[in-house]
Amino acid sequence: MKKSILTAFLLFAVLLAASAQAPRKVTLPKLISDKMVLQRDVELDIWGWADPGTWVTVRFNGSYYETMTGDDGRWTVTLPPQPAGGPYIMEVNEISIRDILVGDVWLCSGQSNQETPIHRLVEMFPEIDLSNNNMIRHYKVPTQDSKESLQEEIAGNAKWQSGVASEVMNWTALAYFYAQEAYAKTGVPQGMLVSSLGGSAIESWVSQVYLKDFRRLLLDKEALRLIDEAMADKGQGKWNLADWDDSKWDIMEMPGTWRENGLNVRGTVWMRKDFEVPEEMAGRHARLSMGTLVHNDQVYVNGVFVGSTGYEYPPRRYHIPAGVLKAGKNTIAVRLNAPGGNGEFVKDKPYKVIGDAAEIDLTGTWKYKVGTDMGDAAPYRERLRNRNDVGSGLYNGMIWPIRNYKVRGAIWYQGESNAGRAHEYGAMMSSLIDGWRELWEMPDMPFLLVQLPNFMQKHDQPTDSGWARIREAQLQTFKTVPNTALAVTYDVGEWNDIHPLNKKAVAQRLFLAARKLVYGEKITASGPVYKDMTVSGDKIILSFTETGRGLMAKGGELKGFAIAGEDGRFVWADAVIKGKTVVVSSKEVAKPVAVRYAWCDNPEGANLCNKDGLLASPFRTDSW
Repeated sequence: MKKSILTAFLLFAVLLAASAQAPRKVTLPKLISDKMVLQRDVELDIWGWADPGTWVTVRFNGSYYETMTGDDGRWTVTLPPQPAGGPYIMEVNEISIRDILVGDVWLCSGQSNQETPIHRLVEMFPEIDLSNNNMIRHYKVPTQDSKESLQEEIAGNAKWQSGVASEVMNWTALAYFYAQEAYAKTGVPQGMLVSSLGGSAIESWVSQVYLKDFRRLLLDKEALRLIDEAMADKGQGKWNLADWDDSKWDIMEMPGTWRENGLNVRGTVWMRKDFEVPEEMAGRHARLSMGTLVHNDQVYVNGVFVGSTGYEYPPRRYHIPAGVLKAGKNTIAVRLNAPGGNGEFVKDKPYKVIGDAAEIDLTGTWKYKVGTDMGDAAPYRERLRNRNDVGSGLYNGMIWPIRNYKVRGAIWYQGESNAGRAHEYGAMMSSLIDGWRELWEMPDMPFLLVQLPNFMQKHDQPTDSGWARIREAQLQTFKTVPNTALAVTYDVGEWNDIHPLNKKAVAQRLFLAARKLVYGEKITASGPVYKDMTVSGDKIILSFTETGRGLMAKGGELKGFAIAGEDGRFVWADAVIKGKTVVVSSKEVAKPVAVRYAWCDNPEGANLCNKDGLLASPFRTDSW
């Protein structure tokens, strides 16, 4: 006997020790998965979650790295910089991640032109159907708008896709053509991490910290906290208990409504009633009929949960398990929630405990206490009237969760949704760049910007334009924010389609900019950029930077210039190239003071460029 006990004890100890040493289940973020591309030449964070105190081992490219999960259930290991290459396998405890490449990862964000699906372009670019490039990869972050809080994980179940015909139709078009262009020129695997949403405004992608100068876009977090506090059920986990002291609670008669009993609240009310159980029902299974309740309920007998219903119409028929009822005093507790007010035990319905030997009536006097009253939160809700309009929702849900995934730089294509508020776009763009650079701990993080293309009807006469002002803000970002580049695209849009199809040309211009900004090639990567002006009689002389091998007019004489005098009325102007300058004049303006170029929704036909074939960005010399 003693030997058996000793043997059993030893076996238990062995099993316990084995259990303690066995690796517990590890969870990885969705981005860290098959076919991913890791950023080359930088330290790489691999992270995830597990039970506190779990040992995690990461094996990659012939080395292994260990850590232990912290009290918060999170773990991180840092891999040393890796050269471009692959495919590789990574093992994280019992998880295997396959077909990993190391190369350049690009964060692609913005609105619908950033996420235009590749299948729309097949007719224009039939080679898409023959795509066969496993060295380029794509991951589309599912939409997650979270205005109230930062999210640690992205939504959905997206997967990395390779650039082969069977998978490429899941790609976004700009990402596809950029990856193709970049891989063809560098021979380095490309990972396109697309976090974008059609129709989104720039403020959705900027953190609350960096929106501090735009008060209408800030969420009153203190009001949010106070609402949560006011709406916390005071009775949760307490007032259902069998021995809870309800002696000072108010009373009401049921069935009936709250208002009939003098209670006018919208929210949650806890209701309790004692009832006597005869000896022959004690310990035995019973049925509970609670008629019909308005609106939703959770019901407890002697502290034991017996059932719930989510809306008002179904009859409440619950089972009381054997062993719950006892002889003598018993207690039923009902948590009744009525967000619209006037909770109710509907009249002429059965309210009773039904046993094999007896039935117990539950109508009559009940005790009650308010758990939550939505009216308590009303003053704070007023402070949140801008709740639907605040910024940062997409930042919280689609940028913050991917912050630990190392990237080479960002590609930004957005502005259409902000054309009506162009005056603030430049400040927001700078805030976005500053915030993302801080988040990724990359002070010099490259940003490749796409300037808005031509769109809408052309105008017979010079006019102002929200799209032109967005282009101006994008140009100013390029001129004033270090490590940015700008792709000018007003010749590849479509007047009748806000989603022009020629994303290949846009991608080529972006990568041309990247060759200079990111890869350090000594090339001309920008069209002419307005520098300054001088007035000479009835003419204005414009000078430029980024002239490359010189200025030229693409396809003939210069077009797209307008000139104005002190009255601020612009008229179409004559413009000629003289050396490194452009001279602008009009017979209608004797004393000119300002010039605008390509300043309209659709500047198609504007043709100032350098001899490298790169178009000048739209600009104006005035501040009107």
